[in-house]
Amino acid sequence: MTELSEKALTSFSKFRVSSADTDMYARLRPGAAVNFLVQSAIDSADRLGFGYGGIRNQNLFWVLSRLTFELYRPLKWYETVEVETWPKTVERILYLRDFILRNENRDVVGRATSGWLAVDLETRRMKKIDGIHADFFDHLREKHAIPDPPEKLFPVESGDEHKVSPVYFDFDLNGHVTTTRYVDWMMDTIPQDFHMINYPRKLSLNLMKETMPGETIILRRRPDDGGVYRFEGINDSNGVTAFRALVEF
Repeated sequence: MTELSEKALTSFSKFRVSSADTDMYARLRPGAAVNFLVQSAIDSADRLGFGYGGIRNQNLFWVLSRLTFELYRPLKWYETVEVETWPKTVERILYLRDFILRNENRDVVGRATSGWLAVDLETRRMKKIDGIHADFFDHLREKHAIPDPPEKLFPVESGDEHKVSPVYFDFDLNGHVTTTRYVDWMMDTIPQDFHMINYPRKLSLNLMKETMPGETIILRRRPDDGGVYRFEGINDSNGVTAFRALVEF
């Protein structure tokens, strides 16, 4: 892979908010919003040659590791959003990528920054991708959607607990629970009357360990001051943390 220009490295993907993407108030579900980011990252990586097929020949697949997502207003049913995304740099084995979301009027309605890992299909260990180095796109290191790196979250020691048993459609083609389902599970623990008058302004995720078929998650939720909820998903079979999250309303 030779060094590419900023224009060549920047991708644009458009999505129309369908009824399946919305909550009961016709607002884009946070999990569906995260899915737009994931799909735009897939589009970009495919176009640049290191998408699903591009790294499969190295026996690797992509995993979202960290995400910080700012939402400035809820998108509604029938609205169209364009997601601009670009690979920013590589820090050791973490591949950084940013996003800007715009509506039909070109207003910025969201921004995100993320870190991704390449994982070996057999060993499930993290690896570097052959042929991709930071200097290929390091000239974008200072092009930020959000200046700070994806947020590192800390343990949630106490809180309300909800048991979640993943079902068939919670899993993706890599055989583990897909990122968006973690977001949906978190939102499901919050009462409807709260959702009716509140919408997330910020979402941060740290994905730490895969959840596989047959495993159960204990989802711990703790409210903090300022409309913040903190979450931790713990694998009930081994006590290992699967993910942590912060949602600010």
